[in-house]
Amino acid sequence: MEAVRGSGASEQQTVEQLFQSRNQIEQELQKVIVGQKDAIEQILIALFSGGHCLITGAPGLAKTLLVKSIAQIFHLEFQRIQFTPDLMPADITGTEILQDSDAGRALQFVKGPVFANMILADEINRTPPKTQAALLEAMQEHQVTAAGVRHHLPEPFFVLATQNPIEMEGTYPLPEAQLDRFMFNVVIDYLPEDDEVEVVAQTTSHAPEAIQPLFSGEDVLRFQALVKSVPIAKDIIRYAVKLASASRPGQKDSPEFSQKYISWGAGLRGAQFLVLGAKVRALLQNRAHVVQEDIDALAKPSLRHRILINYRAEAENITVDQLIDRLLESLRD
Repeated sequence: MEAVRGSGASEQQTVEQLFQSRNQIEQELQKVIVGQKDAIEQILIALFSGGHCLITGAPGLAKTLLVKSIAQIFHLEFQRIQFTPDLMPADITGTEILQDSDAGRALQFVKGPVFANMILADEINRTPPKTQAALLEAMQEHQVTAAGVRHHLPEPFFVLATQNPIEMEGTYPLPEAQLDRFMFNVVIDYLPEDDEVEVVAQTTSHAPEAIQPLFSGEDVLRFQALVKSVPIAKDIIRYAVKLASASRPGQKDSPEFSQKYISWGAGLRGAQFLVLGAKVRALLQNRAHVVQEDIDALAKPSLRHRILINYRAEAENITVDQLIDRLLESLRD
């Protein structure tokens, strides 16, 4: 594998460690997770990029188990927050309480569950927008402000939020500003029949093997620092920008079907996360440069939550993923 541009011996070792980590992680996850290779790859790419993930899938597809297992592999502090209609912002970020001490009574900030390396925001769309917004500052700036005082979150810091696509009663749609802060929308689907048979056989016969930690939080931070050194041609960056721009109705170069079926398209973060994720995917594929295939492979998880379809698309049963396929085809023509 060619060296990353400008990398020294230690950075080259990090490149090799990152490439080798994929097989090691998959071997550990196979102890408890069957299949879902695309979802695992996308979550790992977000992890190594420093991004957050929205995970969409039906109940019982091991979303929580997958996130918890990844946290164990990287030896990260893990917290699960169950989002419910009565959850308050202070239940997430923490609150000030009156404490007695030798100096007298004083307010002391008690940290909430958000103060961990990896947060699982389970069923995030079950709580009102006011509580959802409690995560905005944490996701964007990796800090929490309480009573005018900033409290920095531990590094690395990730939010992996789940939402159920079929239980729509009693849910609150995530606002676009919060959706845009998620690097990927990872879809976990039902397994093929043979994989389901294996899952049922494993979970009804014996206790699963324990997940062994392979890395540390410091390793994750080194991987994240390395990613930005990966070279990428301007033409590939322009391709990512054109892909995001083509999803916006009203743009001069937008295809006709974008004007017809899309109400709102991807913003600048869509292109930024496409490029950043493509760099990680290149390293995981044992390449030190990005190719167009990397952008194409991450188009759906990067853009599906940033594109809002209109009533005409819903009436004609046209999905966001189908429109992304057409966007990719239009750029190849």
